[in-house]
Amino acid sequence: MSYTHIAAYNLPTAVRLGQAPTLAPSAIVRDCRFGRYTQVGEQSRMDDCLLDDYAYLQQHCDLMSADIGKFANIAAMVRINPGFHPMEYPTLHHFTYRPTMYGMGPEDDAEFFQWRRRQRVVIGHDTWIGHGAVIMPGVRIGNGAVVGSNSVVTRDVPPYAIVGGVAAKVIRQRFPRAIAEALEATAWWDWDHDTLTERLPEFKDLRGFLAKYAP
Repeated sequence: MSYTHIAAYNLPTAVRLGQAPTLAPSAIVRDCRFGRYTQVGEQSRMDDCLLDDYAYLQQHCDLMSADIGKFANIAAMVRINPGFHPMEYPTLHHFTYRPTMYGMGPEDDAEFFQWRRRQRVVIGHDTWIGHGAVIMPGVRIGNGAVVGSNSVVTRDVPPYAIVGGVAAKVIRQRFPRAIAEALEATAWWDWDHDTLTERLPEFKDLRGFLAKYAP
């Protein structure tokens, strides 16, 4: 039997990031701020967000009212701050705050949407949000934390913790507390681009890195 070998087909071109954000042509972005060397993947949506320096999100993500720290790694199909319905109303349906859709009023409920936007999600520096994770409104995720794939995060996540599940719980810590605190204290994510480039090899040696840069 003969086979056809295809070394590469329809692959995306290599991306070279820079001072301006790199947004996929199919991304939908509204009222957002971007740092340097940032990237937004195909079919992703962002509304009222900050994506700080070197942070990126992969394809099919949906973010609303979120502050994403530097060097954040957001995998595909992540949902951050999903819209929620007022459970204290007599009905869950959104005609109560989107009456214009149904010809029930001249304008939507601006106060409700302002309140929803205030339930911001804050994700720290150097974090990793796994494929398909959902981060619920108002959650804060600490620096260096990891959220497992398909997790639903309903409460704050400590720095350098690894969480997973529905609802997500702490599985373990990435490092012992003293090491995590020392690493966080270096605040390496605030180094400028030239410094990061110069010190790049040192990021592969935790012990040596802390010996040299921990305060």
